[in-house]
Amino acid sequence: MVNLFLSEPKWDDDAHDSINTDVILPQLNKLSSHIQSLVTRGARSEARLWLCSALSTLSISSRRKVNLFMKLLRSKPRKKQLVSQLLQLMFEKRPKKLGSLLAKRSYQLERFFEGNPKRILEWFSEFAFDGGSDHKRGAKALAQFAFANRDICWEELEWRGKHGQSPAVVATKPHYLLDLDVQRTVENFLDNVPDFWSSSEFAESLKDGQILFLDAKFFLDLFVRFMYDEDVSDVWDAVEEFVTEESFSSLTQHLLITLEERDLCRFLELLGGCFDSRVESWDVVGDSSSSWLGVVVSRYGGDAESIDELLLLNSVINQGRQLVRLVRDENGDDEGEVLKETIADVCRGLEKGSSFCLLMRELWKMKHTEVIRILGILSWTVQFRLSEECQSPDSWESLFRENGIEFRRSSDHSLVSHEGFSEESGSDCDGRRRVSKKRHKKGKKKNRAKKKKRAIDDEDEDEDDVLIDDELLDLHQISRSWLLSTDGFSATWTSVDLPEHVARYCLSTWMKWFLARQK
Repeated sequence: MVNLFLSEPKWDDDAHDSINTDVILPQLNKLSSHIQSLVTRGARSEARLWLCSALSTLSISSRRKVNLFMKLLRSKPRKKQLVSQLLQLMFEKRPKKLGSLLAKRSYQLERFFEGNPKRILEWFSEFAFDGGSDHKRGAKALAQFAFANRDICWEELEWRGKHGQSPAVVATKPHYLLDLDVQRTVENFLDNVPDFWSSSEFAESLKDGQILFLDAKFFLDLFVRFMYDEDVSDVWDAVEEFVTEESFSSLTQHLLITLEERDLCRFLELLGGCFDSRVESWDVVGDSSSSWLGVVVSRYGGDAESIDELLLLNSVINQGRQLVRLVRDENGDDEGEVLKETIADVCRGLEKGSSFCLLMRELWKMKHTEVIRILGILSWTVQFRLSEECQSPDSWESLFRENGIEFRRSSDHSLVSHEGFSEESGSDCDGRRRVSKKRHKKGKKKNRAKKKKRAIDDEDEDEDDVLIDDELLDLHQISRSWLLSTDGFSATWTSVDLPEHVARYCLSTWMKWFLARQK
């Protein structure tokens, strides 16, 4: 049975064990190296995604968030992927913010339409079909400008019919604008009506930002030029306002995955200044990363070795289930076999005598990041063993009892202590088997009253009843779930989620002991 080491060590005990920290620590460090190799080489891109997801759960003040991202955006060399992704996010979430900036510089869009019939038709063709004046986008701008400035531009309008239309006729019959040859008309405006491109009518059509979606790459390049080549202050102000409004979680989830490694290192370096290096609390049972990740990031060294350690720590603490899967995928490979052998060595060493107590005492001498790494590796080792060894409901309940975890079966809600079943829950399985036997006996009495020629068939049917009952029992055991004292009986746990939950609970318990001794 897996020992979860949930009894607090005797910190002042001077007893020594034949298996001591001179053996356990090297084994744990060896296991750490194997796992780090797995996540930083073979599965680095996946491990980076895990880390970015974990970083998004951190909580920092709005002022620090803005300072962090604005420093990153203004730092050299230019963070091209970061800027492009941020602008793309603004296109999707705040198109009007950027549309209003384009409206101030509408004349710069003249070249956007030059020599591009597709863009011209997409933007200027939406005249109203119902004979009204409810034109859309560029069509509305074109109609309004043409009427307001008919003395200088009406002759530039091109019509598909045999003859053109006068302003007076179109004013009374606006549906005639549907006969306009939009492409040729706009090309005439490009050649002969420069005032249109800086007009209030055209600028107004840009304010909703919908023009951004005609060609996102063009406008991404345009705004990057505004920011870095021309250093346009109101564009930078709009970016800063967006960063202020957007949550840290959203920004990190959308932006970090695009960063090159050196830029991610720079982000982590800036982020480290937002956190205290002291570990004051610890809770990963509720999927909280902030209690430890901020501490580790605060001590981030800014180099490749530091980011590799972050990938390792996050993998063993936050992504234990995925890491188990990766290790199983290595099955048959030499590296995978060595890793599993090392796990077995660690487990055998810790099961002997007071080695866990000696290990905890040795951690006093180490830095907090080292403590987190070693206990994180140890908790993941527990998770790996549980996923391999606890294959039935009975094995889980035996684990709970052996390690002092109180539990209730979620089907009957009766409390079961670590000493054994309560009276209510202990009869659950036995009750089903007794029902099965009664049916069997009842069937035999019935058979004796029947004709001899049907006796054999009836006995076979009774045996089938027993088999059906046993199958129901097996199904009940497979689908069994529990409420545990580890989280105050607040959630229902199945065998699928238990390895990760129990490992997290162990890590939280060990770290709380360690922190309590540090005070």
